[in-house]
Amino acid sequence: MGGAGAEAVIPLAAVVGILYALWQWFVVSRVKVSGYYQSLDTGNGYHGGPVFEMDRTEEDAGEGSPDERIIMAKCAEIQHAISVGAKSFLFTQYKYLSIFMTFFAIVIFLFLGSVNSFSTKEQPCTYTQNQNCKSALANAFFTTIAFLLGAFTSVFSGYLGMKVATYANARTTLEAQKGIAPAFKIAYRSGAVMGFLLASSGLLVLYISINLFKVYYGDDWEGLFESITGYGLGGSSVALFGRVGGGIYTKAADVGADLVGKVENNIPEDDPRNPAVIADNVGDNVGDIAGMGSDLFGSYAESTCAALYVASISSFGINHNLSAVLYPLLISAMGIIVCLFTTLFATDLLKIKAIPDISSVLKRQLLISTVLMTAGIAVVTFAALPKNFTIFNFTNDKHVKNWHLFLCVSIGLWAGLVIGYTTEFYTSNAYSPVRDVADSCRTGAATNVIFGLALGYKSTIIPSFAMAASIYTSFRLASIYGVAMAALGMLSTVATGLSIDAYGPISDNAGGIAEMAGMTHEVRRRTDALDAAGNTTAAIGKGFAIGSAALVSLALFGAYVSRSGIGSIDVLDPRVFAGLMVGSMLPYWFSAMTMKSVGTAALKMVEEVRRQFNNIPGLMEGRTKPDYASCVRISTNASLQKMVPAGFLVMVSPLVAGTFFGVEALAGLLAGALVSGVQVAISASNSGGAWDNAKKYIEAGASDHAKSLGPKGSDAHKAAVIGDTVGDPLKDTSGPSINILIKLMAVESLVFAPFFAEHGGLVFK
Repeated sequence: MGGAGAEAVIPLAAVVGILYALWQWFVVSRVKVSGYYQSLDTGNGYHGGPVFEMDRTEEDAGEGSPDERIIMAKCAEIQHAISVGAKSFLFTQYKYLSIFMTFFAIVIFLFLGSVNSFSTKEQPCTYTQNQNCKSALANAFFTTIAFLLGAFTSVFSGYLGMKVATYANARTTLEAQKGIAPAFKIAYRSGAVMGFLLASSGLLVLYISINLFKVYYGDDWEGLFESITGYGLGGSSVALFGRVGGGIYTKAADVGADLVGKVENNIPEDDPRNPAVIADNVGDNVGDIAGMGSDLFGSYAESTCAALYVASISSFGINHNLSAVLYPLLISAMGIIVCLFTTLFATDLLKIKAIPDISSVLKRQLLISTVLMTAGIAVVTFAALPKNFTIFNFTNDKHVKNWHLFLCVSIGLWAGLVIGYTTEFYTSNAYSPVRDVADSCRTGAATNVIFGLALGYKSTIIPSFAMAASIYTSFRLASIYGVAMAALGMLSTVATGLSIDAYGPISDNAGGIAEMAGMTHEVRRRTDALDAAGNTTAAIGKGFAIGSAALVSLALFGAYVSRSGIGSIDVLDPRVFAGLMVGSMLPYWFSAMTMKSVGTAALKMVEEVRRQFNNIPGLMEGRTKPDYASCVRISTNASLQKMVPAGFLVMVSPLVAGTFFGVEALAGLLAGALVSGVQVAISASNSGGAWDNAKKYIEAGASDHAKSLGPKGSDAHKAAVIGDTVGDPLKDTSGPSINILIKLMAVESLVFAPFFAEHGGLVFK
């Protein structure tokens, strides 16, 4: 494949992905929601107000009783409230982020521009001998532009996910009235809208940025792809604040709603009498959807930027072999096409006849996409890469064959599947680990917490071996470029991964709407089944994100080491070892900040929910409505205030280490954060997921063992709810945010590497 072919295939695949997402949006939109104001006086405590009538499809024709119209109107009103709350929070959050991004863009420009005293003169290239490259000031300017583009795309990804989820939640609820299969299809199609739009838009924006930058850089590919690394930094910066802010918001509401509603007052989950219920459902969209979308976009952008940078300083870049340099983008383009065909199995080819079919269909999505993508990798590899070439290998070049790269990408892809299935084993209530956690609730919350923590620690074993094997093999085959491509292989099916991830919170919201709208027990049972499968798939998605973060961080670490001019890293060097110690502590410090933020906000939420139950007459009887807005305010204020210190810790640590203690100390800091952060993130996410599904296992009562622990409101169930409450900030705030921490510190260090190499280590100087 020539350069022209590569430049045609990449945007074509991105456009096809966008069109496919729009088609899925059209299919979802056939469950109509048309708004008008209607006043309903039903005599049952609901007196209308601004509601939106749900236009039924043909299958519902003839079903038009007054009670049904009231329920449908309530569904639309609740959907509208969730949508407005989520949009309001994100807009407020993005105002804060715009100030931060502007400030940090100035920092990037000033630090990188000062490398050569803001000179506009060309400088000798670092890796391409006997050739001049563009000035450091030019690199500073274009890196800043790339940073802003990455930040904007990440914001777009998060906001887009929120809009899709709030558009689909009530539609999923309504389809659940017909059966489990129609509800599943709407929820999954909605997730696919987000998955394909995010993957395709991220690829397209990066491709266009490279071509626009190339107009100025010309043959200076070294400077071009060094400046493009700013794109990954921008994406992960927004993702960090999105994950932390959204996680604090959703878990503060969730903890308050569960402790006071379910444990103290023994009312169902998502009961409309619970003052925190709207904030809880809004949180699903701003944390699990918007934050997760920005997170996976950041992983994709960073792994691609790391691979492009290493390729540009290898024989690809020196010889200006465009199709070979764009190999990472071609892999992503193939991933979009593969995921498109994979989605058809879930929406059209595989039939869901009963509740147990949901999990099997979702699991098959992972397997099918992995098998098809393996073939796709082979096609791209042998079409785009020459048979023999050399890859930058720190002090010398490594001779590589094209099939070596095929193995690197495939190893990352299959390692992701191993991590995903391992995560499912430890977090699904279909297997013994979660059932053991549920059984431990017989003797109270303390044993439940002990079993859950042990499960999380044990769940790190297989993923660690899988990542270690993929890192060793890919590095031996193609040095640090092989590791970067293994990370990209793990993320090559990101469209399918995002579809599955987004499906979960959409189903969760659908269950909440069904409960608040007073739908039948059968509808709620179906939405609960969708939600339970979504909890497991969300845990699988977190496993993918953490595994890919480890590989991405290592690839960025290698690129940083090469760019900063470190010949080798000696662990016995006191600067390196000191950095290792501090770096391994940072994930714990960060987790402490985020966990305490959730705890502080949850404390206020619990007090407010208790106050309303005690002071509002008729609230428990359902005669009056709670003050939802006060709970939304508590979550919003807490998340916006508490996300700043945690984000500041992550963003400032590499700058302080590199500027004052030098490139060696920063290398140790990055390595320490990577090694400890991966273990903390996996154990936190899986412990939280196991506690959540142990609770749902008891609530569902689908087996004799589960029935012996229930029903809802039993002592064992209350212990399970407490375990789930402890696990909520672990799996939805701290755990997912740590993988952004290790990626963001690594990509930030790579971006600022020229400055650290030139001016860093002030203490030792």
